[in-house]
Amino acid sequence: MTVVGIVGNAPGHHPDLKTYKEEVDFWIGADRGAWVLATCDLPITYAIGDFDSTTKEEKLLIDKHAQYVHVYPSEKDETDLELALNKAYELEPDTIYLFGVSGGRKDHEFINVQLLYAILSKGIRGIIIDIANYLELTFPGKYTVLHDINYPIISFVPFSKEVKGITLTHFYYPLTNANISWGSTLCISNKLIRNSGTFSYKEGILLLVKSRD
Repeated sequence: MTVVGIVGNAPGHHPDLKTYKEEVDFWIGADRGAWVLATCDLPITYAIGDFDSTTKEEKLLIDKHAQYVHVYPSEKDETDLELALNKAYELEPDTIYLFGVSGGRKDHEFINVQLLYAILSKGIRGIIIDIANYLELTFPGKYTVLHDINYPIISFVPFSKEVKGITLTHFYYPLTNANISWGSTLCISNKLIRNSGTFSYKEGILLLVKSRD
């Protein structure tokens, strides 16, 4: 299984990236996210972006640590994160982790969550991770959720207008064949009662959110 880790620039919201060192096969820095990788002394395969948010000294550090640096003009159709994703697709990964792409500008944060749909549509597992949250988009099916001390609170948010047939097992608040739609809070703030549980549903698109206070 090939795992790509893409790091953006959301100051104060990155998890400890070094804990993913053994899991991630390729690291890609999106704009100043490459500088974050360099300061963590993690191997940068690609540094991608317009680098308009980096200082001269930070860019020099990026150039020193990155295997490849791709510089784009500041006026472009794609965000730096989307450019990084396009490069990640070339590596044919099974999973893409997105770090440092939430907690900053809300327009960027909202579109970055929507990028999970683009990733999943390619048959790739896409996951956003920050210091307090873990987000993963899913299509209909059955999934196992493991207890994570770092993200003990579990919520399910409808990404499509309606999600049908949700069943939750081994959760504090179980469900059987329930339906939720935009604006429903039925599946917010749940937790596991065992080391693992399952969720399944029949129709729609569902966003799994694991978090902590």
